[in-house]
Amino acid sequence: MNDLWDLNGDAVVKGDCSRECCPISEKTFKDISGYTHFIFKRTMFNNPKYVIPNDEKELFKKFLDGGSRNYPSDGEIPLDLVATEAEIIINKIIEINNNPEHLYYKEAKELVENGKYSMVRGAVKLYLGKFTTRDWRRKRYTDDIDFWIYEVPLFEHLLKNSGWIKNKITKEWEKQVEWIDYNTRERIIRTLIASNDLNLLIDFGGGSYIKGANLYDVFEKKIKRGHDVDLSDIINVAMVNYPENANVNEEWDKAWNAILEATNTRDKRITSNLISLCRYSLAIADYIDRVRNSIEKYKDLIYDRSEYPNDKLEWLCRYSTHWMGYFHNNGAEATRNMIYSYLIEQQNIKREHNQNLKNFVREVLELLNAKYEYVKISFKIV
Repeated sequence: MNDLWDLNGDAVVKGDCSRECCPISEKTFKDISGYTHFIFKRTMFNNPKYVIPNDEKELFKKFLDGGSRNYPSDGEIPLDLVATEAEIIINKIIEINNNPEHLYYKEAKELVENGKYSMVRGAVKLYLGKFTTRDWRRKRYTDDIDFWIYEVPLFEHLLKNSGWIKNKITKEWEKQVEWIDYNTRERIIRTLIASNDLNLLIDFGGGSYIKGANLYDVFEKKIKRGHDVDLSDIINVAMVNYPENANVNEEWDKAWNAILEATNTRDKRITSNLISLCRYSLAIADYIDRVRNSIEKYKDLIYDRSEYPNDKLEWLCRYSTHWMGYFHNNGAEATRNMIYSYLIEQQNIKREHNQNLKNFVREVLELLNAKYEYVKISFKIV
């Protein structure tokens, strides 16, 4: 068994080996055809900041208050803010592309020809490309922008003229950013880092160097590294973009090849990462279905003024400038109707996301099991 996949994976940093990938020993069996079946339990990401309520009503209220689920992250700065800083640089490149007299016109033109979002990677790429849910985009945090700009002089010119400062010790580009925490109203200041992945030639482990900036390249890196944040990001893309979704896009089709190629390697760590990906996906699918059921059962509570008086209704709107503006412009009763419509929409969306994840896992496991058929091994998640 140990020769086929790693029993421990890296959850947060390379080498921590803190994520277990062990089958249920008492359920492992060999069938009459000689196939050994390894059965794994579904599992959620470890998140000490959020405990999932057992009570459906509390689960609904958590969801409505914007706290129904958090996502593994690799930093402390809201991705909303980070993506805005990335777009400032991207838009300046587009401006230069429209000015033939500019010193860096030729370089900017080449970058823009590849697509505006081909200049970033990682979480910012997923955010700007809208490959995930709004909930993920609002709750994901990071500390850096992974640019993919092969014109280094242009890259540094833009940063210098956009408030970034090069750290003389680390050689990294830094910028102070600040925001107000929605819940505590506290003003927070952090240092954001901008790196040019192409220039730095970062090795993400296992001898795998990043190759490009499309969704395929993002998936390839994340599958090989396999930290919790990587698997979570893949799951949140899959639940929105799985091929059975009506909004299929070409980039997802290419990204799927990264999973196909990963199964072909039969690499121990990659196999472990893919098993964990499936375990997390099915647990999240179950959770999504629980939230959907809670919405279906309790959505009428938004009209209960003892549960949601006007001041609490306004508090619910704090995460969305649209909701807050709607509340102040149209009043409490119109806002209740607007939120009720939103809840009905979320019922349908969560049903779709639940099914997308189940189908995604089915296909990943089919690919994985096909690659281990030669040694008569089968993986299953229960």
